[in-house]
Amino acid sequence: MNAPRARDAYKRPFDLALLVAAHVLLFPAWALLWTLIPLAIWLGDHGHVFYVQTRLGKDGRPFRMIKFRTMRVDAEEQTGAVWASRYDPRVTTIGRFLRKYRIDEMPQVINIWKGEMSLVGPRPERPELYEEFEKTIPGYRSRLRTRPGFAGLAQTRGRYSTHPSKKIRHDNLYIERMSPLLDLKLLAASVWVVLRGFPH
Repeated sequence: MNAPRARDAYKRPFDLALLVAAHVLLFPAWALLWTLIPLAIWLGDHGHVFYVQTRLGKDGRPFRMIKFRTMRVDAEEQTGAVWASRYDPRVTTIGRFLRKYRIDEMPQVINIWKGEMSLVGPRPERPELYEEFEKTIPGYRSRLRTRPGFAGLAQTRGRYSTHPSKKIRHDNLYIERMSPLLDLKLLAASVWVVLRGFPH
């Protein structure tokens, strides 16, 4: 299962160029968000601001993905890994707002800087859920052929609750057709999804 490296090669310079441009041009907005969001999360329940979770990257390599915390502290101690749902009772008030507009995903720019993720690609999955899906969804491993992404075809055409058996079709279609132009289109589509409130 080798990655389509000829099409994949543009991704790292493409990601870094866009990240640098976005941080330079929108520095006041970034500074405001990085100040207000952690403060709002902490004021909500005085718990930790970030939520770090093991996910699978390219070729199945695990990495630690960073998000703003949206659930109650220790929410998964009793339930373990659970597939996201629209009305998850474990989500905090501020967390519900952050999820709606995908602001909780913002810290993943750190993972992109480190080269663990790309701006566009299949969403990274948790190892325990991946093992479950691989047993029941034919070809599920094919989504590991490229770096996982912040935005993607499955995210712009689906929801949090869209079943992985449907998302994998979009993931594979993206991997076969990936290009800088397609990435720009999907990033623009993701901005629109965020502005109107990401559907669960």
